[in-house]
Amino acid sequence: MEDVLQKSFIAGLERLTARAELLDSINVFPVADGDTGRNLSVSLIPLRNAGRPQENIIHQLLLSARGNSGNIASRFFSSFCAAGSVAQLADQAREGAKKAWQAVSHPRPGTMLSIFDALAEALPQDLNPDKKTVEHIIGRLEKAVQETNELVPRLRQAGVVDAGALGMYIFFEGFFYTLAGIPDDCRPVAEIFQDRLKISSSFQEDTESGYCVDFVVKAPRYSPDELKIITSAHQEVIIIPEGDFYKIHLHTRDKEHVRSQMTGLGNVVNWEDDNLALQIEEFKHVSAGPFHIMTDAAGSLTGQDAKKYGFTLLNSYLTVGEKCLPETLFHPDELYKAMSNGIKVSTSQASVYERHQFYQSVLERFDKVLYLCVGSAFTGNYQAAIQWMKEHNKQDSFLIMDTGAASGRLGIIALATARYLAETKDMKKTVVFARKAVHECEEYVFLDKLQYLAAGGRLSKTNAFFGDKLNMKPVISPLPEGAKKVGMVRNQEDQVKFALTKLASSIQDDARALIMLEYSDNKNWVEGTVKRKLEFLYPHADIIIQPLSLTSGAHMGPGTWAVAFLPEGTTP
Repeated sequence: MEDVLQKSFIAGLERLTARAELLDSINVFPVADGDTGRNLSVSLIPLRNAGRPQENIIHQLLLSARGNSGNIASRFFSSFCAAGSVAQLADQAREGAKKAWQAVSHPRPGTMLSIFDALAEALPQDLNPDKKTVEHIIGRLEKAVQETNELVPRLRQAGVVDAGALGMYIFFEGFFYTLAGIPDDCRPVAEIFQDRLKISSSFQEDTESGYCVDFVVKAPRYSPDELKIITSAHQEVIIIPEGDFYKIHLHTRDKEHVRSQMTGLGNVVNWEDDNLALQIEEFKHVSAGPFHIMTDAAGSLTGQDAKKYGFTLLNSYLTVGEKCLPETLFHPDELYKAMSNGIKVSTSQASVYERHQFYQSVLERFDKVLYLCVGSAFTGNYQAAIQWMKEHNKQDSFLIMDTGAASGRLGIIALATARYLAETKDMKKTVVFARKAVHECEEYVFLDKLQYLAAGGRLSKTNAFFGDKLNMKPVISPLPEGAKKVGMVRNQEDQVKFALTKLASSIQDDARALIMLEYSDNKNWVEGTVKRKLEFLYPHADIIIQPLSLTSGAHMGPGTWAVAFLPEGTTP
């Protein structure tokens, strides 16, 4: 594949990923579960590897596809990404559109299917990706997105365009402008679609129960028609065959029955499920004012936290073996099991382009954004944000704070600040609060073994060997100058004593304290032993338990846990 095509696929994906929250916020069709942005971002991650053997990409798309939107998009891109040159894009788009329509039992115009049709119609056979041609294509796709509001009654009632269709428009805008060599020529999405990016206050979401399930089963003895009969009792069924493998998406009230049924047919190699009722309830409570908090996922915060408290997370990437995902999309168990088995693990920052897309995205939606950035000693995110802010003259609307923090310390600062902003609705006071939180927040990270720090080059292998041989466990604190070793202890019991001593010296009025406990592969112990001790000692404190940031966990390894705390964490 031509290099420019590879770059274009990645640019489209990164532009889409940066606007996943926007897509989630208007996702009312077919179900108001607020996950279209996440599902598309997860499903199309294999496009980062565009250029590798076609059969590998198609299989990865099959495994990663989630939700109605993700499964339909994956079918389209299983053809579209097979284009070996710009000249092949038109034919592959037409083939992909056919596959997308065939992926759904009851295909509906006014969804992303209409975008694929519009693309297939707009792409000339002898495509010359100059600015005029690209703008014509993008204009045709824009019209198709606008029409979704008229074609689907539920979207018309909500006053929005279809989230999946908008997601594909955002992808193709980045894709084609990069293909034409003008990647920064995209117009603000809010400027294009204006009042169709906010749900009408009169719209009533339908309640749903059950689960949205995605899985891949290897069932060589069954045909697609037989699987259609077996799954006919469920809703929103999508069945995608690939050799002996079948990717199946469905909505069901009894996920365990489905799992048992499919295990009887063959080998279930991948399984994901979402509670629809919970997603819809969370979606109902999503609201946005003019001010916003953004932070880094290195702060031991999850995508669910971001949705619950209304802030934006900028991910770094985690590579486990050959699998690369934004860190919040990995399951912690998958990371630590791989590390224990000796599988190579590494971390990397989002590209400069993706980070710029995130900055642009939040400023399209909010008047003023406070970016609580991971410490500049840990990543280049702070420098990248400052440079972008100056180049785009956003000093008044993009407030960037180098917290000097990472993992739970960054997480507590961001969480407390987001809560404060939600209560006060005052950005000036919130900035003051955040600075105070940066000054007062502490964190202590307890490692079980030193070998993982050594593997990542953050400690000499000799020191790691002698430390592990002597059964010495380091205590680390993330500070503005970097991660600093602040103690050494011999066992888990001493780790807890160390943590309790630090807490006792800082927390006087526990009713106002916010305490975060972080776990790696030891959630049961952290929750059952450490949290219970803290609940007894600090009965009025707000004690939460979180997975340790996986970019931190990738360097510190299984057995790591941490405590972060802010003496006055939640009171304005």
